[in-house]
Amino acid sequence: MTLILPIERIGEKDRPKVGGKAFALASLWKTGFNVPKALCVTSDAYDHYVVSTGIRERILMEIHRKAFRDMRWEEMWDVSLRIRNLFLTTPIPLPLKDDLGDMIAAFFSKMPVAVRSSSPGEDSKKASFAGLHDSYVNLRNRDAILEHVLKVWASLWSDAALLYRRELGLDPEKSTMAVVIQEMVFGDRSGVAFCRSPMEPSQSIIESVYGLNQGMVDGTVEPDRWILDRISGNILSHTQPERDSWVVPTKGGATLESLPSHMAPRAPLKDGEVNAVYRLAMDVENHFESPQDMEWTFRDKTLYLLQSRPITTEKGSEKGDDRSWYLSLSRSFDNLKALRKKIEKKLIPALMEDVSRLESENLEILSIEALAREVEGRSHLHQKWVETYWRDFIPFAHGARLFGQVYNDVVHPSDPYEFMGLLAATEMESLKRNRLLEDLARGIRENSQLRQLLEAGDLENAEESFLRRIDDFISEYGQVICMGTSLTECRTHVCGILLRMASAYRTAVERKDVSALTESFLSRFQGKKREEAGEILDLARASYRLRDDDNIYLGRIESALDEVLVLAEKRLAAVSAEEKNRRFFKDLISRAKNKAYVPHSAVHTTAEDENFDFRPRQLTGQPAGPGLGEGPARVIWKASDLTGFQSGEVLVCDAIDPAMTFVVPLSNGIVERRGGMLIHGAIIAREYGLPCVTGVPDATTLIKTGDRITVDGYLGIVTIRTDTTP
Repeated sequence: MTLILPIERIGEKDRPKVGGKAFALASLWKTGFNVPKALCVTSDAYDHYVVSTGIRERILMEIHRKAFRDMRWEEMWDVSLRIRNLFLTTPIPLPLKDDLGDMIAAFFSKMPVAVRSSSPGEDSKKASFAGLHDSYVNLRNRDAILEHVLKVWASLWSDAALLYRRELGLDPEKSTMAVVIQEMVFGDRSGVAFCRSPMEPSQSIIESVYGLNQGMVDGTVEPDRWILDRISGNILSHTQPERDSWVVPTKGGATLESLPSHMAPRAPLKDGEVNAVYRLAMDVENHFESPQDMEWTFRDKTLYLLQSRPITTEKGSEKGDDRSWYLSLSRSFDNLKALRKKIEKKLIPALMEDVSRLESENLEILSIEALAREVEGRSHLHQKWVETYWRDFIPFAHGARLFGQVYNDVVHPSDPYEFMGLLAATEMESLKRNRLLEDLARGIRENSQLRQLLEAGDLENAEESFLRRIDDFISEYGQVICMGTSLTECRTHVCGILLRMASAYRTAVERKDVSALTESFLSRFQGKKREEAGEILDLARASYRLRDDDNIYLGRIESALDEVLVLAEKRLAAVSAEEKNRRFFKDLISRAKNKAYVPHSAVHTTAEDENFDFRPRQLTGQPAGPGLGEGPARVIWKASDLTGFQSGEVLVCDAIDPAMTFVVPLSNGIVERRGGMLIHGAIIAREYGLPCVTGVPDATTLIKTGDRITVDGYLGIVTIRTDTTP
């Protein structure tokens, strides 16, 4: 077993255990390129660690909770979070730690280093994992280096890396990780070079920033960009950004700072330096006999080659390839701050303005032709906001994930979801709506006469003040709950819900004072780092809140579309138009009903044969809300199925949407086919202290209404009893 290899000793036979990045550096070193000294912690060390600590078996359990091909990105994030925490809380065994540490210390002494991934299988001509695994810079002692080797090992299981492997058809069980430890070169100008432009094969691209490359890689610093003729190297164009920041080394890492004002007017590279980078890139291409994506840096006037990988053909434009969308889910802190501003200042106000306009329109006065135009208009508007939801709202959910990683990296909690305690102290629309229902239900419990009237269906003789409160509630939230029904029908529906709530209703868990937990987290940082940690927490709370609220907002747009569709179908049935027009209106309604928009692949599994009574006793999913709950299952396929929902039942559905949230307090647990700790249903379940299991394959077909089930939100297990005996 070879734990460490200096790059000068790496040969062809070592490639399977050192990975593409380390092998490329070794090849460049031996050919005489100016590459910083480096060594490779081989995949033998990783394999020894995961086997000797028992982590390998726990990883296999996590990735097999559900068929890998069927996992949604949110489920993969949950899996990734739990696996990452295994690495953070499981020290390297002492014999292995001593062997690695002694060799690293002897090789680098006190020299600062960068720690980078070199997973076997990455950086090949068929696949590039660029940016999917972690890298760390400016580490100076053996303990810090080994700690970050662990984090690079853990990044093998990041959600983005898992999704990428699935898109490429790679088996995650065969994944392993080597790590490059490289002498740190503190360049004053850094960048990348593409020997062949991904957009135009006849051109090359060079990008550069002041300082270290980290700012450009994570998107926080916009680079200068030069387009060159690939054959001659002549500069065709130069795009200059607003130069206002750079990444510079600090004790134990790097930080983003304002660029000195005297540097901002000048590009990082002169024309001669651009040409030097181009020549180096072409020399590297000739060496490997394929176009390269090369990372480089200038220290004073000396040009260093930091790493090189083959340029792969991106499949993002091909139908069914979703890697570009998946990768967009991982955002830097600064990117998320800008996205938050866009959402809160622009998108949400615009969405609510559309909602207000739609809900104030009187559809009854429209002619059938005008109604058809309204169907088309609302259909397009709904499509627009669904696209916005996927493009902007969903990626903003990464704010909560980013905080979770920061929290776990610093705190190393035994519970990988401990950070959720700091996020739950956030006001949400669905809880506000449910509190209004709870207040109305309390009034029914305390007024026996009112209760008798409602049970008899006699709303006309109910107190006027009560009816006004009902109508106020319907005005604000009824569109989502009642799905386009008339005011009288909606009143009856809401009162039916309130009667059940008056009999048995679960209130939201009393929010704990999180100030002590917050201070405990922030106290681990000093000075500017503490301020940044507070900003990350604030952004995470906004992200967590929107992950729930966006369902309410989008639900109101969808309800407005449903409202016009219901009316259009009624009016169409009542008119005797010529057949040509009838077909036109029917086609229009049909197209509007087909309103689901999914910009990435979505795998929907169903039972192979619904006539085959396959009744498993136990189903496995993702633990998303701690606790144990038991009760008869109520399988919900559509909003109208909620009418019969009774207190003490377990809600089983594909995914909880805004129209379902109001019955959550009546339930004893939640089971969803879709998965993730941050999906709407999981968030609401935790607010009410309900056990919740998400990501259960075929939950809505394998569980039948009336089955008595037990929901274990600790382990992610649903146990089914087909008898109805308590």
